[in-house]
Amino acid sequence: MNSEDPHWYSAVEAPVRSVGDTQKWDEQADLVVVGLGGAGVTAALKARLNGLTVIALDCAEGGGATRASGGVFYAGGGTSVQHANGEEDSPENMFDYLKLETQGIVKDETLQRFCEQSADNLEWLMAQGVQFSGPVWKEKTSYPNVDYFLYHSDNSLLPEYMNDATPAARGHRGVIKRGRSAVNLGGSIYDPLRRRCDETGVEIHTSAEARQLVCDESGKIIGVRALQLPPDSDAYHEHRKCKSRGNAIKAVYPFFLPGAKVVHAWAERLLGRAKQIEEQDRVWVSFGAKKGVCLSAGGFIFNRQMVRHHCPEFRPGMPLGTPADNGAGIRLGESVGGKTAHMDRATAWRFINPPKAWSRGIVVDGTGARFVNESTYGATIGEAIVRQAGGSAWMILDDDLVRQAWRQIWPTKVLPFQWQLGALNMLFGKKKFRSIEAVCSHYGFDEIVLRSTLRAQSAAVQSGETDSFGKPASDLHELKLPLHIIDVSLGARLLPCTVLTMGGLVVNEETGQVKDDDGNDIGGLYAAGRTAVGIPSWLYMSGLSIADCIFSGLRVADHISREG
Repeated sequence: MNSEDPHWYSAVEAPVRSVGDTQKWDEQADLVVVGLGGAGVTAALKARLNGLTVIALDCAEGGGATRASGGVFYAGGGTSVQHANGEEDSPENMFDYLKLETQGIVKDETLQRFCEQSADNLEWLMAQGVQFSGPVWKEKTSYPNVDYFLYHSDNSLLPEYMNDATPAARGHRGVIKRGRSAVNLGGSIYDPLRRRCDETGVEIHTSAEARQLVCDESGKIIGVRALQLPPDSDAYHEHRKCKSRGNAIKAVYPFFLPGAKVVHAWAERLLGRAKQIEEQDRVWVSFGAKKGVCLSAGGFIFNRQMVRHHCPEFRPGMPLGTPADNGAGIRLGESVGGKTAHMDRATAWRFINPPKAWSRGIVVDGTGARFVNESTYGATIGEAIVRQAGGSAWMILDDDLVRQAWRQIWPTKVLPFQWQLGALNMLFGKKKFRSIEAVCSHYGFDEIVLRSTLRAQSAAVQSGETDSFGKPASDLHELKLPLHIIDVSLGARLLPCTVLTMGGLVVNEETGQVKDDDGNDIGGLYAAGRTAVGIPSWLYMSGLSIADCIFSGLRVADHISREG
């Protein structure tokens, strides 16, 4: 695909081809990084520590989805934090587990390196000032109480996975004290790396949108052209204020709350003003790269046209990340012949624990048939809802589970977003029915199918037989009338299902260099993080994307430092 394709859906332009020494640079460095999120800040810092000069560009202020996240770094193989908290693990054990989840999305050798380097990568982060610690949360949960910093952020506690790998807590939360919020905790990982970039002399340009790659006569990438607001200008400061306020308003006041349209209209006016400033005041700036360019500008979940084209079944979900996740990094790679893969893959997070009582109920599709183990990790459930149930699903509880759920979402027991969404759906999203016929009449379920589903659930509980979907016996519950139904579909308004894209540029898994359609490395061009296909591109586990950002960012920096 190129910029002339009708499905390009991007402001990225065709590359500039430089002949001889005709290209003039406003600034030049060994490495130019496009996108200063988790992968970009890692590549920039490591390259600088390796002795290279580095310029880093970001269309916003930096941080990306990493900083906006819950601050989880997936690490194992026997990290110092695991050892300190009594968690036994090894690179082989970690590999055995991730092999089940990644489904060959990367080569076995790459996954093995990821596992073998995991503990060292955690130590590298700690050496840069990132803090990790315990205590460990032992039970299954989507996100632990804020006083716990190590937990099982995957499916490893489930029996079907324990047959192949011993469970180990690998979700390392960056230590940060910010009340009881789980929003924007990614600063616990990102901010120390950003400070180290400033300390070591990485030259950072914000409000700089990369629009074109520059290549020489041989096709090697030698630079980037960007549109940038002049630093410290009045336009720069007004733009920054409007954009930060607009995005903050939308983040703190979700679309499903009463009055959201009015509040979001205010935010859109601020963002509209920021866009107007961009159109009026930005200027072209050229950045030369003596050794190479690293594309690390995130995925494309906020480019709704790209989502509709590549992975339309995920579009009803709520975009997760930042507006800068617009596919620009991927398109820059494609503009010079870069190959993409798995652009149809995204991850949908349908978390239903806490409250644990919800996961003891059952989730059914549009016919009333059960299709997933409700105790699995949220991305596993979300994947099943999209791929097996066509995006529509409903959770069935009974009076007993509803009472349990109310006790479990008491504000002192869980995080604000967990009890708020739980209470919102228990009060306003839940519907109660005194007969199966009434349930089927309201939702259009096949009565024979739903009755069969409920009988199978009861039989498994009464007989103690193994659940057909692998649900642990301790999580099974015999549902009794009256039944309570909550919409858990991908597009459920009162229970948002967050989504981010996982496909991207194909890279050489040993170096991080972008490959073309013939499988050859494109000279001078690298990609990292969600701009590239990586470890989490088949199925996401909490912290696995940030871990891949660090892994792939270090890979780029070390390879480009060894070259010429």
